[in-house]
Amino acid sequence: MASTVTKRDGTTQSPQSSGKRPGYGQLLRTRGAWTFLVPGFLARQPFAMLTIGIVLLVEHTTGSFGTAGAVSATAGVSMALCAPQSGKLADRFGQAAVLLPGVLIHASAISLLTALALLDAPLWALFAAAVPAGASVPQIGPMVRARWAAKLGGSSPDGRDASPLMTTAAAFESVTDEFTFVIGPVLATALCAGIHPAAGLITEAALTVVGGLLFAAQRATQPQPHRGGAARAGSGADAVAAAESGRSALSVPGVRVLAAVFLGIGAVFGGMQVSLTAFTEDLGQPGLNGVLYGIFAAGNMLAGVACGAIQWRRSPQWRLLTAYPLLTLATAPLWAAHAVPLLGALGLLVGLCIAPALITGYTLVESLVPAHARTEAFTWLTGAVALGQAAAATAAGQLADGFGPSAGFLIPLAGTGLALVTLVALRGRLVPASSGRVAARGVGHRVTVSVD
Repeated sequence: MASTVTKRDGTTQSPQSSGKRPGYGQLLRTRGAWTFLVPGFLARQPFAMLTIGIVLLVEHTTGSFGTAGAVSATAGVSMALCAPQSGKLADRFGQAAVLLPGVLIHASAISLLTALALLDAPLWALFAAAVPAGASVPQIGPMVRARWAAKLGGSSPDGRDASPLMTTAAAFESVTDEFTFVIGPVLATALCAGIHPAAGLITEAALTVVGGLLFAAQRATQPQPHRGGAARAGSGADAVAAAESGRSALSVPGVRVLAAVFLGIGAVFGGMQVSLTAFTEDLGQPGLNGVLYGIFAAGNMLAGVACGAIQWRRSPQWRLLTAYPLLTLATAPLWAAHAVPLLGALGLLVGLCIAPALITGYTLVESLVPAHARTEAFTWLTGAVALGQAAAATAAGQLADGFGPSAGFLIPLAGTGLALVTLVALRGRLVPASSGRVAARGVGHRVTVSVD
């Protein structure tokens, strides 16, 4: 019988299988993984519930989708601007030190926003309350990704001993995010429609506190804080230069390109949320909103599962340049759909096209950004999604109010179209610059190249 080898990440591997791409089962056997995955999944739900919860409550109290989208957008912009700072603090002081006060502040801010909406407070008060509500959203997804990177990322300066499980982990986390977007909006919509318009946000606040505190308690798996200067390791000259100068992860050119790409993805999420809500309200069947959005998110999740199971032979840069045009094309016919079955089918198609772009973008971070700044880099991308979602929610709400519910579906097309132009124009910045003779081709895949 062949012997097995115990790897650094806590998994075992037989010699016969060492050449095969690791799967989800092997990833989930990583020592200590379940201690942060379970509370992390619980703490993730509020992220998917916040925007739709605000839209449903504020639309109920004001009667305007435009107003509801604008208040929701304020929270999204606030989160987008503050999330990277939260990530930077987590890199420096540790995740628990950021989460413990953060979850309590967020719950208080959500309670204030809910009370103001129910008391018919002036519009300016709702906007003011939305700022801390968005700014304090716990960045659980980036923190989980940083924990995977800490466990699997390798210890050599150039990361050549990184586990091939890192690619699988990137796919698994994207699948988890999409599963969150299946459950969160459906749960928020069901609570608001079946119990009270404020029930979605109240549940969001409760899950934030419980899940966030449980996740923060898992200190053994959190990355070591980097209180001093920059890390000694990095992947590429740009990343090393940024690390040595102590600058933000956003100083890496590839991260800025990915942020633009993720803005377009956020436009899809925001435009779909508001437009589906307006569409089902116009039909007199608001309960279908959660179902249609769940179909959209389910497509996203299914594609994510497939992406993680495929043994890719193409570089992540090539995959992103292939997936993103398909996403843009998939959003094009949304505005013309006037029947629920057709809209559900198109939503499923759009969802299927989102996951490959998301997974590839997060995978590229591993090769573009040094380990000590990855939490911040992940939060820049998460914040870009939130910012795109916020802008799209506002624009889609205004279009729905002025031109009918179907008009809001033009926003996903516009957002992804602009992001696609940026991606194609700046695609060269997604290839990590080599500081030696090794260049990254994504997480866990490196080949030797010549350097002029």
